[in-house]
Order: sequence, then C-alpha cells, then structure tokens
Amino acid sequence: MVKITGRTKSVAHLKSHLEYITRNGELDAETEQGATLAGRSGLKDLQQCWEDDASLDGKRRRDGSLSINIILSMPAGTDAVAVKDSARAFAIETFGDNHDYVFVQHLDNKHPHVHLTVRSLGHNGKRLNPRKADLQAWRERFAGELRLRGIAAEATPRRTRGQVRKADRGAVVALRRRKIVPDVDRLARTEVFSEVRGGRTAKHPWDEQIKSRQDAIRRRYLDYAAQLQRSGAAADQELARQVRQFVEDMPALETRRHALKNELSKLADTRRRGAEPDVGKERREKTRGQEPTR
Repeated sequence: MVKITGRTKSVAHLKSHLEYITRNGELDAETEQGATLAGRSGLKDLQQCWEDDASLDGKRRRDGSLSINIILSMPAGTDAVAVKDSARAFAIETFGDNHDYVFVQHLDNKHPHVHLTVRSLGHNGKRLNPRKADLQAWRERFAGELRLRGIAAEATPRRTRGQVRKADRGAVVALRRRKIVPDVDRLARTEVFSEVRGGRTAKHPWDEQIKSRQDAIRRRYLDYAAQLQRSGAAADQELARQVRQFVEDMPALETRRHALKNELSKLADTRRRGAEPDVGKERREKTRGQEPTR
C-alpha cells in the first residue's frame, strides 16, 4: 500500500508530525542524503532544518502545504528489512532529485510500514501535487522494489480486487483511536439512522455507478476465463479455474453506507428482541409458583 495520509500546513503541525513519526525521538529517521538522525537531539535538528526551509518558502499560500505525508505498508509477516530497503529505494527514485524528505519505519503493529514525509516545494521551485495516476505509478514502483528483494507484490487498483470502499483518512483513524467520533461518522450515522427508522432508502447515483463498474469488472474476468478454457491447454484451463475462483471470492459490493446501515439494522433488531417479553420465561415462573410444597 502506498497512501497519502495528509499534509502539514504550518510549522507547528510539521514539528508535531515529525515527533509522531519518530515517536518523539525514540526511532531513527533517515534523510534524502542518507544521514541518520537519532534520539531527541536528532529530532530537534530535523525540526530546525525543516523550519528553516519553511521560512525560505516565501511563495507558499497561507493554506499551502509544507510537506506531504506518505505511508508505505505491507501485510503482516512481510520481511521488515526488505520493506525499509524498498521504501528507501522508492524514495530515492521518486523524490531524490528534487525534494527533501525523511522517512521512519514503524514496527509496533502487525504491518511493517514506513512513514515518508516529503517537502512540498521542490528544488526546481515547483510544488509536489500528486494525482491519482501518480499514486498508481508510485504503487507500481514500490511493488517493483519489493519484487527485487524477493517479496511477491503487485500494484493492482482497489476496484480490480472487488474492493469498493476507500481507506479512511489518517486524521479520521487517529480520532477514532482517541475514542472521538469524527464529524464524517456522526453525519453518516445520523443520515443512515433516519433512513432505517423511517423504513426508506435514499437514492445515491454513485452507488449505482459503483455496482455497474464492479459488474463490468467481474464480467471481464469471466470472459478471460472462458477464452482460456477454450484453448484446450491444461495450463490455460487451470488458470481459467483460478480466475473463476478469484471472481467468486471477491468481496460483496458493500459501500461504507451499506455497512453502516446493516450495522444499525442489526442493532435495532437486537434492541427490539430485548424489549419483547419472554413468554416462555413468564409461563415457567407461573408454573413454578403453582407447584405443591413437599
């Protein structure tokens, strides 16, 4: 996974972010020059260097970003050293000629991942402004670096794997970890709860677009499987079987709204059942009270 987790737009925010990715100086950071910054002193040096660079950025708009924050992650069990080496090579290839950056590896959860923070303003005076196509190119480059180090990795778009739900933004995830309900969750729950309580379903054109696109992707896979099946070669027929199995194992077409609606519907059913009187229990208690005393 290669994902932009956010942007820093002030010196204070930038300093806070650098504290977070280095765990307040407990983790070593590595710069685009290959220098390692360790401990609290290393963190202070890093913060001061980036603050000085920010002061020289006189053309930045008030709401312009100082840095773009990226995370490069792999599933649990992936060799952490290979992930870090791949992230280093990816950063050099992608940003080394034009942007200052710093990266830190985190190993405190199941997924080995690297936080890469890139200075927005390039040495050529242009700002880093990645688009969707850039992100896909970054994923392919990171996957290529992983393969060079013996790790099987493919940069497939989310929709080709049958996944329709986007990952949550880093700020939203951070609020949830702190037991704070983000505005996006509060508004979504209010809207969906109103639908569930009123027994109605709001029409959203994008839901139909998602379903139509996913149906087309599944049909295309099955068309490929049919072509392979007709070749007569045993290897092609086995690949056709695997493609059909892949389509069958694709996740259900469930958007975040659908998941939330199902969750609230189940909660309402549970509460409804809890409110209903237990007739069997009442009958047993009544019968018990009429038993003769021995």
